Amino acid sequence: FNAKPFEGNHSWAGARPEVRAIGYDARGVAAHIGALRRFIKVGAVDLLVAELGLYAVRPDLEGLGIPHLMRVMYPVLQELGVPFGFGTVRHALRQHIARLLGRHGLATIVSGVRVRSTLREVHLDKPPTRIEDVLIVVLPIGRSMSDWPTGTLIDRNGPEL
Repeated sequence: FNAKPFEGNHSWAGARPEVRAIGYDARGVAAHIGALRRFIKVGAVDLLVAELGLYAVRPDLEGLGIPHLMRVMYPVLQELGVPFGFGTVRHALRQHIARLLGRHGLATIVSGVRVRSTLREVHLDKPPTRIEDVLIVVLPIGRSMSDWPTGTLIDRNGPEL
C-alpha cells in the first residue's frame, strides 16, 4: 500500500528536496529520505522547519531503517540550521513510529493537529488545497520540544514533500 500514491505514472522524480539520503546494501536501495527547508505556519506562528518526506524502507528491512535514517539525517538537519524537523504519518502508523522513534528519543508525535497542503496537480473539480488529519512527527534540532508552537492547524505553504 505504500506505493499507492505513485500509481498511474506518479513518481518521486518531481520532488524537490534539498537533501536526499539513500542507503544501499548488497540487494540495492535499502532506504531513502528527503528533507526540504520551508516555513510552515503552526497556529499563528511562522516556523522554519526541515520537512522530512519521501521516506521508505525496503520491506525486508522494516523495523530497522527509520531510526537509522533519522540518526543519519540529524547532523544534516543541524547543518541546515533548522530548529525542528517536521513530518507527517498516517494514524495507522502511530504505534510503529512511536516504537521506532520514541524509544530512541529522536522525535515526538503530536496529535490533534490538521495539516493544510497545496495539491500537486490542478483539478477544476477540486479545491486547490486539502486538509488532512495526520500525526505530526517533530524532531527537535536547534531548539527544544517546549519551543514547538501550539495550534490545531499547520499550513504547509505548499505541497507535501
